[in-house]
Amino acid sequence: MEDGFDAVVIGRNEGARLLRALKAAQAVARRVVYVDSGSTDGSAQAARDLGVTVMELDPDRPFTAARGRNTGLAALPDAEFVQLVDGDCILDPGWPAQALAHLRAHPQAGLVFGRQYEAAPDASAYNWMTDWEWNKPLGPATYCAGCLMVRADALRGIGGYNEALIAGEDDDMCLRMQAAGWQTWCIDALMTEHDARLLSLGPWWRRSLRAGHSYAELGVLHGAAAGQRRRAGLWGVALPLVALAGLVLWWPLAVVVAMLYLASLGRQWQRFRAEGLGAKRAAQAAGLLMLSKFAEAAGMASYWAARLRGRRRRLIEYK
Repeated sequence: MEDGFDAVVIGRNEGARLLRALKAAQAVARRVVYVDSGSTDGSAQAARDLGVTVMELDPDRPFTAARGRNTGLAALPDAEFVQLVDGDCILDPGWPAQALAHLRAHPQAGLVFGRQYEAAPDASAYNWMTDWEWNKPLGPATYCAGCLMVRADALRGIGGYNEALIAGEDDDMCLRMQAAGWQTWCIDALMTEHDARLLSLGPWWRRSLRAGHSYAELGVLHGAAAGQRRRAGLWGVALPLVALAGLVLWWPLAVVVAMLYLASLGRQWQRFRAEGLGAKRAAQAAGLLMLSKFAEAAGMASYWAARLRGRRRRLIEYK
């Protein structure tokens, strides 16, 4: 067992996958806290049966991943380092030692994370794209996903996670941590096995919709995700409107737009082929990457529609 760190696992209706996540955390952490967000599959009791500390969130307040992580952190007031784990993720047994060594060798590192990878990347093009997205750039100013090893005082010092966010809470936390003078490191090490289970278009679309929502809100809060917002606006909104106008006013304009889409798809196909994909999977990946811009644009629009009405969207769950 590694000394010096505790683990917080959050989840909602993760079933057998949660038990694997908890057991993997128990094998390496001093203490494990599980925070449940209204599961109806017996997750909370199953976690108790394993001997971990269980916190059940009050359903009178909206469930968010940020709220779950803050609750877990609050249950470990004396922790120096905390490994945060999503309930559908399995810790690599070699990860904690590498993460702790990095944090101790880099006093300005507020957090560190490594490579998250899909359990079954070849099960579908959607799973493969998710695995591809997990491959974050290495360095001291990268934005993590839900799993990471954090210096607990650094996270407490910035007020923890923003519990109002239904998506993008990890990027928001990293931006605030960087603004406070901390580094947010991605290192070359295996960290967690994730199980997206994206086998059809609908769940993948909702996942991309949620990403678009986060881009819009991160833009309001920090001026961040400008590139993502620009690409979603161009390919998901502006060019389709130009094409529609062309069909009404001057049809060659619509042809030009169609050629732009084809050229972009071709470039992405070549890119994925260069990464070692077969022709069919590269075509699927290029198509999904383009389609994601429409979902992201819709997510951005949903954020602004809710904001203009003075409301907040409920969680966008994709599985």
